[in-house]
Amino acid sequence: MGSPFAEMADGVRILVRVSPRSAPARVLGLADRPDGRAELRIALASPPEGGRANAELIAFLARQWRVPKRSLSLLSGAVDRHKTLHLAGESGRLRQHLEAWLAARLAGASRR
Repeated sequence: MGSPFAEMADGVRILVRVSPRSAPARVLGLADRPDGRAELRIALASPPEGGRANAELIAFLARQWRVPKRSLSLLSGAVDRHKTLHLAGESGRLRQHLEAWLAARLAGASRR
């Protein structure tokens, strides 16, 4: 399976699939999109109403990745389960950080 992270000139693009109204917020793993690209699956407690799930997604990932919330933005998918996020910063360093975070998450999930 590929990576949900792709380097851009000004940061990293992240493909995400959210499952709203799931408690608590957590990483569920990876999945393939129909086009073959990998996406990060995230469960959220908030309902998909009034932008609450999008706000929770950004806050959750900012905490997980230890980055400021203002560095994360929604590029597409505001009213869809499939979302594309942008994490601003130096793309190479950020991608390495995110890939290491994901590997640790997936390794922890496989031990359960």
